[in-house]
Amino acid sequence: MGKLSEDVLRATAHKLIAAHQEASRTNDWLFFVDELYANDCVYTCEYAGVMNVTANGIDEIKATHYGRDMRVGWEGWSFPYEGVYVGSENRLVTHWLNRGPGLKPDGSHYQTPGISFITLNREARICRQFDMFDLAHQMKLCDELEDAGLLSPRLKQQWVIPMKQKLERQLAGHR
Repeated sequence: MGKLSEDVLRATAHKLIAAHQEASRTNDWLFFVDELYANDCVYTCEYAGVMNVTANGIDEIKATHYGRDMRVGWEGWSFPYEGVYVGSENRLVTHWLNRGPGLKPDGSHYQTPGISFITLNREARICRQFDMFDLAHQMKLCDELEDAGLLSPRLKQQWVIPMKQKLERQLAGHR
């Protein structure tokens, strides 16, 4: 793999950030995948050891992470970036937030942090992405949103309740 310059790494990260900003605004999470991801990219999201979603290639990425997963009540959410860190061997680390809709009574956001470990190929396309966030805090955030009347009923039924059940089984020692 050819080594990319720091400027190319940062420019690619900023393309991803801009795409996510637009997707948060329009709820279209597919328009940028073909441009930013390598055809053979492996995208993994690890959900606290209770679920692992790994997509192999852009068709699977569009069908899972940015397709199915973003169509279960995430409307109104945004995923702003807090920072981009350039590493060696064409690697980036991005720090972002899962930000729910609305504001808390004190004016702050309903949000939890996340992190992505990204590797680019020689064409400056994402060839590996590994996302992590604290699922327990995400569940607490969803509870806060529900208490405020801001949680989508669809998100609760199709994502929150199943994830809580998986966490409970894991903590109880069941698989």
